[in-house]
Amino acid sequence: MTHEIEALLSFIQQSPSPAHTVAAAAARLRGAGFAELSLAEDWQLAVGGRYFVSVYGTTLLAFTVGDAGPLRMAAAHTDFPCFRLKPAAGLTRAGYGVLNVEPYGGFILRSWLDRPLGLAGRVVLRGADAFHPRAELVDFARPLVTIPSLAIHMDRKVNEEGGLNAQTDMLPLAALLGDMGKDDWWQAALAAALGVTQEEILSYELSTYPFEAGCALGLADEFLSSPRLDNLTSVWACLEGLLGASAGSVPAGVRLVALFDNEEVGSRTKQGAGSLVLAEALRRIYEKAGGDAARAQALADGFLLSVDVAHGLHPAHEEKSDPAVRPVLGGGVVIKQAASQAYAGDAEAVAIVRELARLQAIPVQDFVNRSDSRGGSTLGSIASALVPVRTMDVGVPILAMHSARETMAAADEAALISLVRAVLV
Repeated sequence: MTHEIEALLSFIQQSPSPAHTVAAAAARLRGAGFAELSLAEDWQLAVGGRYFVSVYGTTLLAFTVGDAGPLRMAAAHTDFPCFRLKPAAGLTRAGYGVLNVEPYGGFILRSWLDRPLGLAGRVVLRGADAFHPRAELVDFARPLVTIPSLAIHMDRKVNEEGGLNAQTDMLPLAALLGDMGKDDWWQAALAAALGVTQEEILSYELSTYPFEAGCALGLADEFLSSPRLDNLTSVWACLEGLLGASAGSVPAGVRLVALFDNEEVGSRTKQGAGSLVLAEALRRIYEKAGGDAARAQALADGFLLSVDVAHGLHPAHEEKSDPAVRPVLGGGVVIKQAASQAYAGDAEAVAIVRELARLQAIPVQDFVNRSDSRGGSTLGSIASALVPVRTMDVGVPILAMHSARETMAAADEAALISLVRAVLV
């Protein structure tokens, strides 16, 4: 396993929730000399400066400001499908303590069964005043719960049918409570783990995550098997691309990376790609670098690379792919196109990516959905509707997208990082 792949898997392990992803990204940026800004304060920017800002704890924007020049951006999302705990999550069932959860995003329920699961996210505690509570990052950092399947002896048709109900079949098993179990056991356990009183806990955003770390596999270690490849492969590529592009002198113009939350549930939140976060950040940046006219000109000639994973050709289900356009693992970065504009792009945007790839000897391939399949979407079209800039959707091809554990080719990540760097340099 290469050092670069070890770094990716380490980043994924540090990022069991969107809040942890932003924290890990911020630490990486600080180490590279990026200064932290606050949305609640005026931005003092200088030519040659490197900056980042956290948005509500789960979205992050990072950018550099050079002399007059073009606007180049890349974007990805920090969230991933999982189970989120509901308020008053502790339930008692026949002496067992189970957690009341709901699905976040759309995913393969059965892939979460019988796995050791961790629990991570944010717990919000009483603060200095009602409008300023204190949010704490929490990761139990150990196998904490599991979702046990029903034995085949009690479900003889499981292999023929296998349907699961998210409310009744997918409750994580957390404790043995016996006859004395009460439904406040979870709040008490959470308070004890944090070293606070139950009364100090006002709310939480906690998610289950597959605890087992990612690994290389295949005869030549050519594959990666890991949770959260969707979309931490893209987050990592955006960070590495920006850091690589600005490792020496800061490039001319503005180079920006946007890592948005809530893509898996539609992006239309205050910190999602469907918000005004990116537009407001660009307004602030160009306020210091030429004003509205300069911003309008930069957008007209700008470019945004929207980075999210793509469906690779499945060896057992070739019929699920387009008969001619069939990206494979190990074939390089995927250019994602859709006539519906579920993926952002136009002929000029495709040409830009192809030419950058040619100049840098980066392998690229294409993806389209079958014409009788709706397929997925991502943040590119949403973000570019609010910040009208030419945009292209790309990503690495993976198998088992939205499973608890996904598979990709290790070589494709290096190609993706090279492409992002080529856009941002």
